[in-house]
Amino acid sequence: MAALALWTVRPLECKVRRETVKSVLEPDEVVVRAEWSGISRGTEALVVHGRVPASEHERMRGPHMAGSFTFPVKYGYSSVGVVEAAGTAASALVGQCVFCLHPHQSRFVVSASSVHVLPRSVPAHRAVLAPNLETAINIVWDAGISLGDRVCVVGAGVVGLLVAFLASRVPGTTVSVVDPQDRSPRLEALEIVNGDDGDFDVVIHASGNPAGLETCLALAGDEALVVEASWHGDAACTVHLGQAFHSRRLTIKSSQVSQLPPSRRPRWDYKRRMALALSFCADSRLDCLLEYPPLEFPQDDNSESAEVFARAYTQLLTPGPHGLCYRIRYAST
Repeated sequence: MAALALWTVRPLECKVRRETVKSVLEPDEVVVRAEWSGISRGTEALVVHGRVPASEHERMRGPHMAGSFTFPVKYGYSSVGVVEAAGTAASALVGQCVFCLHPHQSRFVVSASSVHVLPRSVPAHRAVLAPNLETAINIVWDAGISLGDRVCVVGAGVVGLLVAFLASRVPGTTVSVVDPQDRSPRLEALEIVNGDDGDFDVVIHASGNPAGLETCLALAGDEALVVEASWHGDAACTVHLGQAFHSRRLTIKSSQVSQLPPSRRPRWDYKRRMALALSFCADSRLDCLLEYPPLEFPQDDNSESAEVFARAYTQLLTPGPHGLCYRIRYAST
């Protein structure tokens, strides 16, 4: 079987390449025909710009990534599609709509254990938010947000807004969101009402801008927790820890989705966390995070549409103000 996949061949240059997908399956393998994939702008921008530090190459490898971060590389981790065929041990999955941590590709073969069946209440177009929800869940866990906390999220990208959305569901919390861009319509759609303007119990940094951490420290109350949830790749992040930082006894804690918080590890695994993330995707309010129209994945690697698509994808990953969750839609054939 033939498939098309998006590759970054060198910094800021992407191409659609034809690949062969094997037709003889192992008993536990499935063929997935993609319908949607989500673009994670923060991480994919670092990959496309060649800014993944060598020290993080192994940790940053996606489950089904191909190539290397020194290029060429096939990267991405939010694919939703339908199981077209399966080995003898996975035949029950045929026809099911599933999520997989797979790069942007029209059709692919993976083990049955790599796919997650979507709940009936979750539409395929919204399920691309699952990896960002996983990240947001981990951040909320790491932050230890509890009843009545005053919470501030600095950075109103997809992850930041999802953190605010989850935190606002904890009874008694007040949640504020700080961002240079006006996200008022999105906050209203998510039913988030900006609360306090300082002296926060928990401040979460999700802007991706090194300067944002300074903002977090200024907003934190005495003895407060600041969670650094941004990943800056190879960029230096300068933080001034003089003045009142020590006398106010502030704590800075990192959060990263690749590891479950220690307090959760005895009873949680990645599969259970993904199931929770997918269950949250049933909430139609999250549609406000999706940008329209989606990018259309080409059906021919040598077509003009393939070049237009590759350029559009690259443009989305350039610095500057952008929207929220951009998606790729795949043809049904």
